[in-house]
Amino acid sequence: MERMRLLYVALYTVLGIILYVSMYSNVKPEMLHLKLLDESPTNIYSPVTIEDKESTKDKQQQAKDEVEDIYSLNTEYAQNQVDLVSTIFDSIQDVNKEYDKKSDDASLDAEAVLKEKRAMLETKLPKDVVRSLGQDTLLNLFQANDKQLSTAKDSVVTVVHYLMKGRITVSDVQSKKEQAKSQLVYTNVSSDVKKAMYDVAEFSIIPNVVYNRSETSDRRQTAIQQVDPVIIKQGQILVEEGQLITRDIYRQLKLVGLLDNKNTIQPFLGLLLIVIVFLAMIMYYFQQLKKATYRTLLMYVITVSVTIIIMKIVSLFQKIEFTDLGYLAPVALGALLVRILINERIAIATSFLLSGTGSIIFNTGTTTAFNGQIGLYFLISSVAGVLFLSEQHRRSRILQAGLFVSLINVVVILAILLIKNNGQLETINLGYYGIMAVVSGLVASILTIGLLPFFEAGFGILSTMKLIELSNPNHPLLRKILTEAPGTYHHSVMVANLSEAACEAIGASGLLARVGSYYHDIGKTRRPQYFIENQMNVSNPHDQLSPEVSRSIIIAHATDGAEILRRHKLPREFVDIAAQHHGTTLLKYFYYKALELDKDHVKEEDYRYPGPKAQTKEAAVIGIADSVEAAVRSMPNPTPEKIESLVRNIIKDRLQDEQFSECDITLKELETVARSLCETLNGIFHSRIEYPEFNKRGDQKK
Repeated sequence: MERMRLLYVALYTVLGIILYVSMYSNVKPEMLHLKLLDESPTNIYSPVTIEDKESTKDKQQQAKDEVEDIYSLNTEYAQNQVDLVSTIFDSIQDVNKEYDKKSDDASLDAEAVLKEKRAMLETKLPKDVVRSLGQDTLLNLFQANDKQLSTAKDSVVTVVHYLMKGRITVSDVQSKKEQAKSQLVYTNVSSDVKKAMYDVAEFSIIPNVVYNRSETSDRRQTAIQQVDPVIIKQGQILVEEGQLITRDIYRQLKLVGLLDNKNTIQPFLGLLLIVIVFLAMIMYYFQQLKKATYRTLLMYVITVSVTIIIMKIVSLFQKIEFTDLGYLAPVALGALLVRILINERIAIATSFLLSGTGSIIFNTGTTTAFNGQIGLYFLISSVAGVLFLSEQHRRSRILQAGLFVSLINVVVILAILLIKNNGQLETINLGYYGIMAVVSGLVASILTIGLLPFFEAGFGILSTMKLIELSNPNHPLLRKILTEAPGTYHHSVMVANLSEAACEAIGASGLLARVGSYYHDIGKTRRPQYFIENQMNVSNPHDQLSPEVSRSIIIAHATDGAEILRRHKLPREFVDIAAQHHGTTLLKYFYYKALELDKDHVKEEDYRYPGPKAQTKEAAVIGIADSVEAAVRSMPNPTPEKIESLVRNIIKDRLQDEQFSECDITLKELETVARSLCETLNGIFHSRIEYPEFNKRGDQKK
């Protein structure tokens, strides 16, 4: 297990290295050996579109500084201070009343009374307020009667409310306090109470125009947001030939990465991240792939590597003279091979990988790291080829896929040229690009057809040609079945006809089903006489055996068949079909026979095939066809109605027995399989005309 894990890691590492090396030279930035205050030897253009954040920041700071501080009138201050004045006078009155009720000691001096009342007042007002009013002010207020306090309260509240409604800045506070005193001077109270009124009014008048931090911040933020960022655009001239490289120009050259003293590790780190993302995507899809082996991954790595090498070679010619030669690269080759050799999902993922890689490899002549136009072209080209291929993968189908890719390529290039040239399309350009598009698709299909035999032979892939070769009746194992178990051979041929038609009806491999059916009962050749189709004019040996022995003989044919096929090095698909075509179904005849003999000690699981259950659609269909053919053959006078009922009951029994729980066949496909089997069986067991018998003279017999 550890060795297999190391093999997977090694293959992914090799793929990552190939991807990284192929794009390395295309992300390596061009460096200029320029110094501050040198004259530029040529026009220098920006290779990227980037924001000059320093210049943008300077403009934003300038706009921010132009916004003055905002001061606002806080209208709540007036009511707050009025409430404060009211609370002070009300609290004084409450303290006087509470003290009068509480104290009956007239011997206390004025200082002790003031001290006690002050303590009581501190329970009603904040201590800092009491402290701010002062000793004299409190004494004057405590000595006033209720009428004077009420008059003083109304007057101070009126004056404070009037003054606090207007704007009072820090510099205006003193004048407002003097104004309050001038308005309170005519209040009809004693001089001591009037003095206390002055103190309360002065204490209550405060600045109500405050710095509006939020409004100021919002206006400055708005001013900052209205500043357009300073953008250095791709292709913009940073310095003209002969122009002096000032400090600001030098900074911009450094910003866009054109100076040799810039930290150049960033592009390579970015490339590494892209490669990691590509590898993660492929690893994810391979983990979802059932029965993926290191051979499958090795085949994938070789396919992708070959495609990337071809792209890299084409890009080298593009650097010499021919621009946009990348449209000639047969990138669809990789996707087509992966589609045929592995599956569609990984082929689609590979299309994205190759398009991303190609957009970097073919960025020659551009001022960006990615050539988006050619990346889109590669992606659509590859996906079109993948979607066009059907499950049958015939050589003619691959060539048709190449023609379809060529057509799509032409359409995509036409769209790119129309967008790029704003509709001013020249015929010569269309012909030049059109030829490259057609050649790309055709070469991709031709290379796919040419490389397929090498993959099929090198990795033991079960190709169409290999299946045809194994279907030859002269194959040693088929001759073994024919000579040793002729009934089984005939049964296998019938199952092959049934399963091939059914598999093709649901999009599975009909040829694999046919040839696999030829070999699925090879295990019966070990004891052919114990199977009813080979018992011609002889008694059934199972009549003389116990159910347990008969069970072992019948069940063994699945495992024996898989062993024989494995020993003769037949494809794994055939071995799986032989082992899985009965799944874990119950050997009902001998099970019920055993129950009649010993009901208490017979276990159902002992009379089930060992499995595994069908893992593929082909194995599932062959299992159904195998049961259907045997049942219909034993049916007296089969009619279409009887055949359909039998077929559906067999499928229903297998479905209820969960024999399809490990393969991806759907209920809709099972319905299609049922219809196909009925059609084929009705063609085989159709009613025939009964011809009359004649005697030697030609007269019809009575």
